[in-house]
Amino acid sequence: MRRAERPIRPLYDAAERARRDATPWTIVQGILAPLQFLVFAISLGLVLRALATGEGAAAANASVVAKTALLYAIMITGSIWEKVVFGRYLFAPAFYWEDMVSMLVLALHSAYLLALATGALDITGLMVLALTAYASYAINAAQFIFKLRTARLQAPHAGLVAEAAR
Repeated sequence: MRRAERPIRPLYDAAERARRDATPWTIVQGILAPLQFLVFAISLGLVLRALATGEGAAAANASVVAKTALLYAIMITGSIWEKVVFGRYLFAPAFYWEDMVSMLVLALHSAYLLALATGALDITGLMVLALTAYASYAINAAQFIFKLRTARLQAPHAGLVAEAAR
């Protein structure tokens, strides 16, 4: 069977959707994700300022640490969410590639913390590493936004809404 002819597996089956809707971890993720993005946006500005002017390094470093703390929080709670919904802490088939990229994001943010703590990089090196971590985060965030959109389009009521609109 050619790829185009294969049936597309919905992101959630009925039981997974029910577990997703019932767990409080869904709400936690719904709060942490936009909060992390807000901190990211502020931090990105501070990092770019520190890189461009050499000023505000302490604020930029503090913002990257705050962004990383939120990343750890969303990764831990997201793993719990994935366990509740899919029965495994990470790499459920529905979110395999998102989780793979999340590991890169986590590694880059952790490398930043290590470099900051050990003094292994100067401020320019730290800011470039932060931007690299942020680029990977932006890609990962886009993956999850795409999955959220996919889930909404695959929702059981989506077909009824589309049918009613005709």
